Amino acid sequence: MKKYTYSAKNTDNKGKWYVVDAQDKVLGRLASTIAARLRGKHNPLFTPHVDTGDWVVVVNANKVVMTGRKWQQKQYYRHSGYIGSLKTITAQKLLEKRPEDLIRFAVKGMLPKNRLGRKLFKKLKVYSGNQHPHEAQQPEILDL
Repeated sequence: MKKYTYSAKNTDNKGKWYVVDAQDKVLGRLASTIAARLRGKHNPLFTPHVDTGDWVVVVNANKVVMTGRKWQQKQYYRHSGYIGSLKTITAQKLLEKRPEDLIRFAVKGMLPKNRLGRKLFKKLKVYSGNQHPHEAQQPEILDL
């Protein structure tokens, strides 16, 4: 009798919604857990080329923590494509301007760099405050 490995399909994933409170959580550890949840690695049906992950809503992004001297030393870069137009910003200033982007950049770097990764990244919702507009999806609280 032959045994076959089951390969999940897009229709197999139901996709739950989870709320993560980022208050007093270390950024890298938080981002790696969120990336694994978005990817679906917690799911027994995990298949590398299929979206088997869940939706994740992150609240209190402005209260995330970094260890060491990363607030002053970590740089985020952007470039327009023109010569000499490289812009840098420290993590501390990014937290003041757009605190949601700290978590977005960290999670995006941990997802696959292909069209599946771009699809998974759309399932991440980040908010700097305590409120979010996704109560209709009845998200569960995810303790990390």
